[in-house]
Amino acid sequence: MTLPNGLTPEAARERAARAYELDRKHVFHSWSAQKSLHPMVITAAQGCHVWDGDGNRLLDFSSQMVNTNIGHQHPKVVAAIQEQAATLCTVSPGYVNDARSEAARLIAEHTPGELNRIFFTNGGADAVEHAVRMARLHTGRYKVLARYRSYHGGTETAVNLTGDPRRWPNDHGNAGVVHFFGPFLYRSQFHATTEVEETERALQHLEQTIAFEGPSTIAAIILESVPGTAGIMVPPPGYLAGVRALCDKYDIVMIADEVMAGFGRTGKWFAIDHFEVAPDLLTFAKGVNSGYVPLGGVAIAPHIAATFDDRAYPGGLTYSGHPLATAAAVATINAMREEGIVENAADMGERVLGPGLRELADRHPSVGEVRGLGVFWAVELVRDRATREPLAPYGGTSPAMTETVAAAKAAGLLLFVNFNRLHVVPPCTITEAEAKEGLAILDQALTVADGHTV
Repeated sequence: MTLPNGLTPEAARERAARAYELDRKHVFHSWSAQKSLHPMVITAAQGCHVWDGDGNRLLDFSSQMVNTNIGHQHPKVVAAIQEQAATLCTVSPGYVNDARSEAARLIAEHTPGELNRIFFTNGGADAVEHAVRMARLHTGRYKVLARYRSYHGGTETAVNLTGDPRRWPNDHGNAGVVHFFGPFLYRSQFHATTEVEETERALQHLEQTIAFEGPSTIAAIILESVPGTAGIMVPPPGYLAGVRALCDKYDIVMIADEVMAGFGRTGKWFAIDHFEVAPDLLTFAKGVNSGYVPLGGVAIAPHIAATFDDRAYPGGLTYSGHPLATAAAVATINAMREEGIVENAADMGERVLGPGLRELADRHPSVGEVRGLGVFWAVELVRDRATREPLAPYGGTSPAMTETVAAAKAAGLLLFVNFNRLHVVPPCTITEAEAKEGLAILDQALTVADGHTV
């Protein structure tokens, strides 16, 4: 028996042991205290599965960093990277290359409204950095409004825009960022009891924030169309349209962060398509080529792009529109269209994941709420359904969460976890049988969480 990469289990274990030894000696990991870290080794991946250093196969309900939308090792994308490497490995971004041109065309075909100019970056964080820079230069203003319970990246501006605890060690209060509360009915800041009330009150709060900060000082409002790491809180009807209206009213640039939610994750090409709203700028990364080669970008509306028709845009990257990355994007987008992958994500969410997760919520007292779209779901775990006390504190974890996740992994399921939430975010290519297999393992793991409820 061999793994998908051709290694025998014995050879894979030997390679994994060597990789782990070198990792602990030389690799400095992100977002982690280095001394206590014990990272899992992944030796192979195929489709919706990965193999760990001990040779165990796990169903990947994390899509790694919620980016392998097309699944692992998709043959069309791997072949495109190989072909591009044999043709033109790299070229300066000042020159035209066909992979970048075609990727830009395909992305512009799917973006909402008239977002038909594409600025390529290396990933999501620098896409956000450049979107904010464009908005500031376009408006001549500096402040940017961003919501609490959000994540926009780890670079200087992006992490200050972020509305979760990862911002705290990097926030000196001088980045020109003002945070506001977005809609989240399950933990409403507005004492709302219905989605209608939550929308109305969240928009009132946002407009009041604009008024108190001074509309003439605000360059942009940035928000994830559907917040990802912060909890997959699908905005209630009318909210994003209301934000669009406020931006128009006060001449503020609307930036939609689609880094995690874009390219099929919610069952549409972009999450904002569910709400029929077109922003002025849209950031993307992750799913554009399933993370096979680092790539991100900003889709730009004509009136923003026109600002730089006769004025140089002061920004760029050595690897902007890198041929290997954009060739992977071309192959990914074409495969998604040819194989109905976006439609599959919508179908799996509507028929299998959504109903299956709600059924688990009915049976497990540890589940406070499930919410999501497509293959983009969060399971909110609580100690007490009545008080909604979370199973882990905001910004931290708990033995209950650790035990629950370990139980899932031991049974063959890899989950994406943040605070008191389990995120069910498999590749958009997941089959009905795989989705049901994952739900069955999750069902078992939730009995562990149930043991910590009151």
